[in-house]
Amino acid sequence: MATVQPLRGEDRSAAIAEITRKLEERYVFPDRVAAIRARLKDGMTSGRYDIENPPAFAGRVTEDLRAASGDRHLYLNYAPGQFAAARAGDGKSDNRALEAFWERRARRDNQGLGETRILPGNIRYLRITAFEWVQDQTGVAYDAAMRFLRDGDAIVIDLRGNGGGSHAAVRYLLSHFMGADELDITFLQAGKDPVQSRTLDYLPAGRLKGKPLYVLISDQVGSAAEAFAYDVQQFRLGTLVGATTAGAANNNEFSPVAPGFMLSLSYGRPVHPVSKTNWEGVGVKPDVATDPDRALDLAQSLALAALLDRSGSDAGDRAEWEWARPAVDARVNPPRLQPAAMRQLAGRYGSQRILWSGGALHLARKNGKMARLIPLTKDGLFGVEGYDDHLHIRLTGEVMELQWSDEAAATRLPRSKD
Repeated sequence: MATVQPLRGEDRSAAIAEITRKLEERYVFPDRVAAIRARLKDGMTSGRYDIENPPAFAGRVTEDLRAASGDRHLYLNYAPGQFAAARAGDGKSDNRALEAFWERRARRDNQGLGETRILPGNIRYLRITAFEWVQDQTGVAYDAAMRFLRDGDAIVIDLRGNGGGSHAAVRYLLSHFMGADELDITFLQAGKDPVQSRTLDYLPAGRLKGKPLYVLISDQVGSAAEAFAYDVQQFRLGTLVGATTAGAANNNEFSPVAPGFMLSLSYGRPVHPVSKTNWEGVGVKPDVATDPDRALDLAQSLALAALLDRSGSDAGDRAEWEWARPAVDARVNPPRLQPAAMRQLAGRYGSQRILWSGGALHLARKNGKMARLIPLTKDGLFGVEGYDDHLHIRLTGEVMELQWSDEAAATRLPRSKD
């Protein structure tokens, strides 16, 4: 890791002067520039910016930029690698060094597609860590992810912690849940004609319209990630689960500020065709509010309930949904069982033994190890730790029922009298 060089007084003065110049030339809200300029000047004269550490300096400047503007897209980062790449292009639009910088990041992040999983009940899960976009590369990664989601009975897209990125990636993802050539947003920029963004006509993986969709959000979701969540809500494409997002809607661009900083500057704003506004300063509110740490479990519970509420579903599919639901619901609302009552369930049932140890019931396995029983319902249904919810045990005090997920009927074992 490269050594961070301490900032000199002239470095700080030059950086503040450059930031002020860029604000006066390009900022989308010219009426706010005077207040921001005054705040930055005060930071210099008061000694507030007398910091040698570049990241700390950037953090303090960002605090003032945002306090004076109310704009979450206005900030300063210490990013020497990105700075060097941006400067290599000398202001040219076809900066190959900067393109290579973003391509490397996108490649190592799998184009922002962090994780896919099949959740119980064939709910397909996709975590998007950032909306990255590299022409002729990112779309291929999304195609594979969309084919994976397409075969699910319901879809969960996890945006928690996603700070945003490229609108091109948002449009590509959104197009899978809407029709072709539909207006999704309009971008306004002072002195220029409005620019419309419309959904794509051709998608290699096909469309996913009509799939039950749940999108997980948190207060760390910003910018482009908020745009997708806002689209889902405004177009009624699915259900948002979690907490209100950051509230950063303006279009921003990055420009280098010596020595080694990148300034994020808002230059335009989006207008949604449904709301006729955007989410700047207010964020996107969830349809179902919960602690973001619990959002995935709650989304699964909502999805399974909705699937089971459908009429005419395949019997095999319904059996999978019904099997998955107790474990998911138990994570959302853990059943409260009294220790004394559970302890009474310990004993021998046929060839199986249930033991009470450490305040929990355990299944004694044939290898001599114990697997903890996880309460799923108040009436004695348990999951078994380490079996990935493929085994359920029901204890009545007189009978044990062992039910495997791939078997049609449970095995009933009466309790031994000894």
